[in-house]
Amino acid sequence: MESMEFIIRSYEGESDRAQVEDLERRCEVGPAESIFLFTDTMGDPICRIRNSPMYKMLVAELDKELVGVIQGSIKVVTVHCHSPKDLAKVGYVLGLRVAPHHRRKGIGASLVQRMEEWFTSNDVDYAYMATEKDNHASVRLFMDKFGYTKFRTPAILVNPVNHHSFRISSDIEIARLKIEQAEAIYRRFVGSTEFFPNDIDSILRNKLSLGTWVAYFKGDSDFGSDGQVPNSWAMLSVWNSGEIFKLRLGKAPFSCLLFTKSWSLIDKIFPCLKLPTLPDFFDPFGFYFMYGVYHEGPFSGKLVRALCQFVHNMAAKSKDENCKIIVTEVGGRDELKHHIPHWKLLSCPEDLWCIKALKNEGRNTFHELTKTPPTRALFVDPREV
Repeated sequence: MESMEFIIRSYEGESDRAQVEDLERRCEVGPAESIFLFTDTMGDPICRIRNSPMYKMLVAELDKELVGVIQGSIKVVTVHCHSPKDLAKVGYVLGLRVAPHHRRKGIGASLVQRMEEWFTSNDVDYAYMATEKDNHASVRLFMDKFGYTKFRTPAILVNPVNHHSFRISSDIEIARLKIEQAEAIYRRFVGSTEFFPNDIDSILRNKLSLGTWVAYFKGDSDFGSDGQVPNSWAMLSVWNSGEIFKLRLGKAPFSCLLFTKSWSLIDKIFPCLKLPTLPDFFDPFGFYFMYGVYHEGPFSGKLVRALCQFVHNMAAKSKDENCKIIVTEVGGRDELKHHIPHWKLLSCPEDLWCIKALKNEGRNTFHELTKTPPTRALFVDPREV
């Protein structure tokens, strides 16, 4: 095997930016061998972690060439049975990329090890990561080499944005919450869910968060100052991911391309049918991410769907014509996915989250996390999408 003498160091924006962006363009991600997504960070390779409380990017350098990168962020979240107060510090590993001609040479493993060392130096209790379940190289690296364990398999739901607006039922009221109201409701009703971020206020106040909306039936009780809520209600917030990075489809099977073109042609010929149009994903596009989706009450599923339609209409009317999809992620067993409009062609029924305890005193909690079936919803932080 060729002797490798690469170094791992911190990312330096001024001198490393161009090489990191080039590496990102050469590294595809995606759910299948025939469909690849490429990320355009629009001049800011660190954009996906910049909004986190603590973050770091490391690069691997060989003969002045950047051959690998990794990103990590740290925050405090809800982890049940962890003391004190069910709160734990977690480190998220993302954005691991190794140049295609330098793979299988230990670069990826060295980057992961150094990121874990940074987590440990900052008193992190658990490290976790997410990957496609079919990404066998990533699964082998994290699970077999570094001892990560399967934690959750959430579903990624994707719905295209098209020029046809949805008509929302006239018996449903949709209202925007003030940030203080949204924070109070999230902490009250969602604060006990897995991985709920303790700094939810920072997320809601971020410029990328477009707002929080609630839906309830007209004639039902309103959201009162005394904490009263309607019998059936739903809420969600929207994050403009397309403001910081774009996606582009690299290649797709001929059948997928033919379907896209045929569907668009039918819509042009018969506009009265109001068919949902599949956008052109071969040019860079942005997306909205719906987070904090929550509902209560016997008829709240209809309210969730109405909120999703509201977000679609908001995206369709947005000045940003490059917003082509709406994405959300919910627990794999969460009934929410039955109420959220999505296209199976674009969605991923099982994303893979893996977790690892970095402290010995966290082993008992870690066992419960990985062996006990999920009983609560999973909160997906929009800063980590």
